[in-house]
Amino acid sequence: MFTRFKSKTTTLFIDPNFEGTLEYESGRKVNLILSPSLYWVKKLSLPISSVREVKKLLPSVFEDTLPESHYSYTAYKKGDEFIAFAYEDKKIFELLKRLNISYSDVKGVYFAQSEFDSLEGAFEVNATESIYLQDSLLVLLPSSWLKESKPLDLQDMVFSKHRVELQQFSHIVDSSSLYKIAVILVIFIIVLMVELFVTKSKTETIQSAKEELFSNYNLQPTMFQNSASMKKYSKIHKTETKLREYISYFLTMRLQKGEKITLIEYKNGTLFVNIRGVNEKNQRAITSQLDSKKVNYKTRFTKESMRVEMKL
Repeated sequence: MFTRFKSKTTTLFIDPNFEGTLEYESGRKVNLILSPSLYWVKKLSLPISSVREVKKLLPSVFEDTLPESHYSYTAYKKGDEFIAFAYEDKKIFELLKRLNISYSDVKGVYFAQSEFDSLEGAFEVNATESIYLQDSLLVLLPSSWLKESKPLDLQDMVFSKHRVELQQFSHIVDSSSLYKIAVILVIFIIVLMVELFVTKSKTETIQSAKEELFSNYNLQPTMFQNSASMKKYSKIHKTETKLREYISYFLTMRLQKGEKITLIEYKNGTLFVNIRGVNEKNQRAITSQLDSKKVNYKTRFTKESMRVEMKL
């Protein structure tokens, strides 16, 4: 591995077969040059002028060349030709992890092809392999095949504009899937915003109607107070309804000649009724009428006067 420490940014040539010591200062920004063993490259002559359009064709261009895996693709134009690349983001990230290089420290990632496209001669990248320019493509060859191979010097590197953007999760979800997910999320957000707007509008309408109702009927300011009032008056209504019902029993009661109701009084939750002119013999006729109403009551009989008590 080869490094440069004369500037604030370190330059590293990373190759998976390098077995030497990596001189890398953690926390320092670093430019990475990827060895040819970390990517596939092709030179293309196509009747297309747009790099963007060429990139769309690359999966099919490399289809018969690549082993089964998840790949990213890129290309740039050189003269009348396109230099196209396929690479595995996952494989590069695994190598960075093995070399203890934090991706947050990486300033730029470059292919060796784009940075050494004017290389003259062969240069060592590990103990057994060297890079060599053949027909304008940088290839990786066994050093033993070459007459002479020199150490690679990165001190005066001037980088091209062909920087690579690595995708940390491309091996999990491909770009088209990410795009589809993004579209679904955008649609979901729009739907959610519309629902929030509609809900807010309905809430404001309900609140306005509530305030108008409270004002028209002189209701108390809070629902808690109104609920307490409702509970109170419901109880009163229930009691008064039952009281009217019990009184109606006596007002419609069949009394004997000489019998009459002299008192109907409600006090402390109890209805008191006095019936005068009732002898002990006729008392049963009155109680049987009350029994038919299936109500609870108590009676007292004194001097031809009958007193009935009914708890509400």
